[in-house]
Amino acid sequence: MKSSAFKSIMPSGEFSTEKEIMGQPDLWMKLWVNFKVIKNDLKNYLTKVLNDSGVQIILTGAGTSAFIGDVLLGAFNKNISVHSSVVATTDLITHPELYFNKNRKYLLVSFARSGNSPESSQAIILSEELSKKVYHLIITCNSNSELLRIVSGKDHFTFLMPPEADDKGLAMTGSFTSMLLAGILISLITQEVDVEEQINAIHSYGEKILKENSGSLKKIAGMDFNRAVFLGSGMLKGIARESQLKLQELTDGKVICKYDSFLGFRHGPKAVINEKTLIVYLFSNSSYANKYETDLVKGINKGRKTLCSVGLMEEKIKLPDMDLKIILSDNGKILSDEFLSVVSVLPAQMLGLYKSINLGLKPDSPSDSGMIHRVVQGVKIYPYENNNNK
Repeated sequence: MKSSAFKSIMPSGEFSTEKEIMGQPDLWMKLWVNFKVIKNDLKNYLTKVLNDSGVQIILTGAGTSAFIGDVLLGAFNKNISVHSSVVATTDLITHPELYFNKNRKYLLVSFARSGNSPESSQAIILSEELSKKVYHLIITCNSNSELLRIVSGKDHFTFLMPPEADDKGLAMTGSFTSMLLAGILISLITQEVDVEEQINAIHSYGEKILKENSGSLKKIAGMDFNRAVFLGSGMLKGIARESQLKLQELTDGKVICKYDSFLGFRHGPKAVINEKTLIVYLFSNSSYANKYETDLVKGINKGRKTLCSVGLMEEKIKLPDMDLKIILSDNGKILSDEFLSVVSVLPAQMLGLYKSINLGLKPDSPSDSGMIHRVVQGVKIYPYENNNNK
């Protein structure tokens, strides 16, 4: 199914990254269909795991896949009555003794686009060596991944994303939002919650951003900024983190990006703002959080000037002036912050795409120096040695 939102934003439409960004709303609907097929089996597996006394959840991945856990941690802690934490595989394999314990049981939730990063496989191996018991939930976009080979024969469940989620470009776009949506659905699976309305809403909102705001975002990407700041509260702080990476990697580091919470940004990081700074506000659907968020916007507007400001919100919020307000709904709030997070990353993806092209780069492989790759290279895995007693 081809998205009704898909319309080439560049004259040639030659980049996979462009198509992958534009195809996300329909990708989410395909994921939703797939989820309903496996829901009962997945629910039975998770019920077994969560009923195992003392089990703890670790959300893991590398790079953008790790940021999925950053977004989901609040949802897991809110929706599942099991202690959850986020630890990137890049931390798990260098200091596994800090996170695994021979007296404890874990559900290791692994997010992976390719599933071929050496850290992903090594995290599985170390978790088995250093824990009393490990269950594995694999969320991946690649049915032929090394990760699935490593986990074969272990106590695991695999949630495979639709084939379109396996991005061909360097930047994770559809892979990120599809695995994030999968994680949200997993967090709610043991509850009797009807999410059909929210699924339909994110599809509609995604198309709205891609169709109605592409021109404005393209114009902003053409402005002369070399710094960008993304701010979000709660789950949207994790989206701010992924947003800053997306713009920074698609511009090959020519735009240096930062992220923070609205309140955290006051404590020193505000110093990054100058006349060549783009600032993007990702507003929560919590009216309580909005009080702190709008106060921060007012404070920035009174202080050092930015080049441009963008705000994304589901429902119109009374705000000081900014250059672009992306308002998703004319009919009130529909989304929880869980589902709002899925669409909130789209502006950064589009800004990254447009800015990359403006800088003369190729969005599918923007690294002129070859410094970064679609699948990480140069990582050598060493046998684990516990040096605590040396």
